[in-house]
Amino acid sequence: MFDGRFRQAVDHGTKPVGETLVRVGVTADVLTVFGLAMSVLTAFVVGSGHFLWGIAMLFATGLPDLFDGPVAKASGTASIRGAFFDSVADRVADGFMFGGVAWYLAAHHHGEMVLLPFAILAAVSLISYQRAKAELLGLSASGGLMERAERFILLGVCFVAAAISVRLFVPALWVFFGLVLLTALERFVRVWNAAEGPVRFPVADGVEQSEYARRAIARWRQARADSRWRAWREARAERSAGPQPARPRVAAEPLGRWRARRAAVPQSRTAHVWRARRAARARERAGRRAGGI
Repeated sequence: MFDGRFRQAVDHGTKPVGETLVRVGVTADVLTVFGLAMSVLTAFVVGSGHFLWGIAMLFATGLPDLFDGPVAKASGTASIRGAFFDSVADRVADGFMFGGVAWYLAAHHHGEMVLLPFAILAAVSLISYQRAKAELLGLSASGGLMERAERFILLGVCFVAAAISVRLFVPALWVFFGLVLLTALERFVRVWNAAEGPVRFPVADGVEQSEYARRAIARWRQARADSRWRAWREARAERSAGPQPARPRVAAEPLGRWRARRAAVPQSRTAHVWRARRAARARERAGRRAGGI
C-alpha cells in the first residue's frame, strides 16, 4: 500500500540521504549486509523476551532496506545483481525475525502456538512468490494491504503490545496472520482475474505479449549453443528420410564448418607458421616441376 501510494514521496525524501551516504563511502551492498546482520540480532533479542530492545533493533533492520535503493541510484551502481541480492536478503531477514518470535513462543507458550510465526512466514513468502510469478507471466501483482513496509510496522506494533503485556503478544500475532492471509488472497484474486481468457501480455514495441513470447522463444532457439552432435543427428535424420536433391554443403554441417575454419584467416601464431610453411612447400614443388620441364 505504501509502496504504491507514497513511493514518489519516499524516493524524494530518501534521495538526499542516499547522496550523503554515497559521499561518505557507503555502498548499497554494505547496507543490505548490515540490515541482514541486524535481523539476526533482532531474532536473538526478541527470542530472549526483550521487546523494547526488539523495537529498536527492528527499526535498525528496516532503515538499511529503506536506503539501499537510493544509495544504489545515487552512486550509479543499480543493477539486476543488486536487486536480486536485496530480495534474497529480505527473505532471509524475515526468516530470522520470525524465527526469533518462534523461539520466544517455544520458551513461554507451550503447545502448537509456536507454529504461528512459521504460518505467518509461509504466508509472507506466498505474497512474495505471487508477485514474482505474476511479473514473470507479464502480469502485475504489486500493492496490497500488507507489503514489506506495512509488515515491518505491524511487527513493531506486535512488539509494543508484548512490551505492554505479554498476553497481548499472541492476539497481535493472530491479527498479523489474518492481514497477511488477506493480502495473499487479494493478490491471488487480482492475478486470477487478470489472467482470465486468452493471454494478453503488456505491449512491448507495439507487439502484444503473445507475439512477443513467440519471438522470444524463436530467439532462444536461435541462440542455443552450436553442437556438432546435433548437426550430425539432423543431417542423419535428413538422409534417413529419403533421397534428397543435391545441394551444396553449408557451414551448418560439421564438415562444412571444419572446411570454413580451415579456409579462414588463422588466429593463432602456430596456425600462421603452419600455413606459411605449407605455402612455401607448395611453391617449392611448383618450382621443381617448372625446372624439370
